[in-house]
Amino acid sequence: MSVMGNFRQLSGAQRRTFMATFLGWTFDSLDFFLLVFCVKAIASEFRTQPSAVLGAVFMTQAFRPVGALLFGMLADRYGRKPVLIFNIVSFSVIEFACAFAPSLSVLLVLRALFGVAMGGEWGVGAALAFESLPTKGRGVFSGILQEGYALGSILASAAFGLFYQSIGWRGLFILGSQPALLVIVVLVRVPESPVWLAGAKKRMLRAATGSGEPAASASLMAFLPTFLFLILLMTAFMSFSHGTQDVYPTFLAVAAKLPPETIGAIGVFYGLGSIAGGFVFGLLSEKWGRKRAIITAALLSIPVIPLYAYGHTAFVLGTGAVLMQFMVQGAWGVVPAYLTELSPAPVRATAPGLAYQLGGLITSWNGKGQALAAERWGNYPAVLAVTVIVVALALAGLASLGREAKGRDMAEA
Repeated sequence: MSVMGNFRQLSGAQRRTFMATFLGWTFDSLDFFLLVFCVKAIASEFRTQPSAVLGAVFMTQAFRPVGALLFGMLADRYGRKPVLIFNIVSFSVIEFACAFAPSLSVLLVLRALFGVAMGGEWGVGAALAFESLPTKGRGVFSGILQEGYALGSILASAAFGLFYQSIGWRGLFILGSQPALLVIVVLVRVPESPVWLAGAKKRMLRAATGSGEPAASASLMAFLPTFLFLILLMTAFMSFSHGTQDVYPTFLAVAAKLPPETIGAIGVFYGLGSIAGGFVFGLLSEKWGRKRAIITAALLSIPVIPLYAYGHTAFVLGTGAVLMQFMVQGAWGVVPAYLTELSPAPVRATAPGLAYQLGGLITSWNGKGQALAAERWGNYPAVLAVTVIVVALALAGLASLGREAKGRDMAEA
């Protein structure tokens, strides 16, 4: 009821803005996760180990900060809407090209380029959304927006389970490249961020009068310690997410020996659990504050480990995966609002996305490292369990050190 009430308060333009940014992140996630589900198949075709194919995930993660910086700076200078459109077209075209990769080396290069495009989408989309939406209910909208990532995972799971046997991994990449182009239809009717438009007018006035630059520079310098903290926080967040997701389908296939249909079904269910977690903790962050919601979700993931990593049946593993992603994405559901609230307006499209993606860069070897460790010691469950314990405690500790900014006026600075 609270969620529906928050949506009813939106104007038609605000609804279209939110839908466009949500779908953009959803289809970006879909294109990312299709590779994760196809690791074993790609390794078989190119006659290599799954850990080598997971190097493609590393390439994507490593180049995402480049996209966050590039597209974020363009969006801060030229506007959120046109840059977001170009961004979405870019990752769709690159995903399509991945279907025709003749070798693993070419695929790695294409996934690096995909990382540049993927890295830009989140920060620009979040800035456009939260500068256009009202302050009330921001935590709810944050939880929903971030779970576009989970919905993308669900779509990738469903596509893998339903179509892999008939069209193979190359066909899945072609299929996955198409839906994102539908977002352009919605974006055409979306207005530019009112905060960015107001800022553009102020910048023109400052340029005409030669005033305001020292104050703006001082404001951004004062933000630097917060930005460094956000990088550390997002490093923990990225480890929490990718450490529980990227190698999990491979674990289900290699260690649990489950068939593709079952793995796809489990992926759909834990994706639904992710969305539910984003809703619940996004709503709780409106009452508790952003920090408390993050800490609670992170710590509650630890008791789920026995089901998630050590279950002996598909049902038990699936239940554990649902509960794990409920907590993981519950914590993540707070991220879009928290990062945009902590960032000043002149760099709001750049700073949150760059901190987000730099965290991804630092943890970019996560999936490959987990796979290598599991291959060396032959123990996927232990690798997954240790990962959850370490990153959950690290995330909770870092979040406790941050400052609360719930309800900040986006028009400030």
